[in-house]
Amino acid sequence: MKKNKPEWAPEEQDDKFTSTVMEGVSKPQNMSKKIHKRKELSLQQYVDGIISCDYVVLSKAITLIESNNPNHISLAQEILQKIIPNTGNSIRIGITGPPGAGKSTFIESLGLFLCRNGLKVAVLAIDPSSTVSKGSILGDKTRMELLSREENAFIRPSPSGGTLGGVAKKTRESIMVCEAAGYDVILIETIGVGQSEVTVRSMVDFFLLLLLPGSGDELQGIKKGVVELADLIVVNKADSNYLERAKITQVSYNSALRLLAPATEGWSTKALTCSALNHQGIEAVWSAINEFMIFVKESNILQKRRSEQMLFWINSMLEESILLKFYSNESIQQQKKNLESEVLVGRITATNAVKKLLNTYFGE
Repeated sequence: MKKNKPEWAPEEQDDKFTSTVMEGVSKPQNMSKKIHKRKELSLQQYVDGIISCDYVVLSKAITLIESNNPNHISLAQEILQKIIPNTGNSIRIGITGPPGAGKSTFIESLGLFLCRNGLKVAVLAIDPSSTVSKGSILGDKTRMELLSREENAFIRPSPSGGTLGGVAKKTRESIMVCEAAGYDVILIETIGVGQSEVTVRSMVDFFLLLLLPGSGDELQGIKKGVVELADLIVVNKADSNYLERAKITQVSYNSALRLLAPATEGWSTKALTCSALNHQGIEAVWSAINEFMIFVKESNILQKRRSEQMLFWINSMLEESILLKFYSNESIQQQKKNLESEVLVGRITATNAVKKLLNTYFGE
């Protein structure tokens, strides 16, 4: 199918953000899913494989990124450093919603629509981690059977690792790899349990909240704060017996949204309906996203948002690293146990216990 240029894409050919979609920059012609023997790849093999969109190398690179092995972490960072010039050209879309809202079906329907209109789509589906094995259930790839057959689609289920908000710790770096491989649209599906979805907002350009017909926030397990983060609300399952209920829900949310501050300054968040199962209303959803991208690019909000997200990422990793070093310190571990016991029997206050631990760690 001939590729249609999205409406939000400006005419200039040297624009970094739109060059991938407009002119085919970093869009390899060879999309075959090559089979490689099990062997260690070199840094350059990883880089070349990612940029040429070698499906197997792409998967291996993300596995490397998700690994906690020090050697893997070091190699992954070298790869990421090399591919930076090829990143930043995608539309990053976060999709959340309560269990049962049909997120996987919706993502498959949207993904099929985009692929069949000439775009390359990567799906980073964050699966709930097993509390025993810490591995993911990996059900999303099975549920998105049709999309997984598309040549221009890449689906990667990843374990959440218990991360607050259901977002895998390495999702941001996985986005970079997919962008370097030439994917135009990155769809990030979260568990949707209503826990700190700010994490999702901090890594995407557009945040979509998928809801069920006929019930309010409190009944769907969605906090008001998540609604305030959304750039678009979509009421799914607007078909058969639920059609009228979905329309009523849409009207209710549109009324409520007028009273809330927009998630993106200058943008009016609205509610739409769709039937992902029947592929109805998907084009209207994409039109809304397209309209949003035009707005944030022309108003320079996109660049500002991405810069803020990068700084947020740095600070988050810094905090995480400090906490890891603090809790892995053997002296702290032993003193912490002793102080916890003293706090529980009333020998010391919690504040003084924390002060002692910090003094020990910083050598004060």
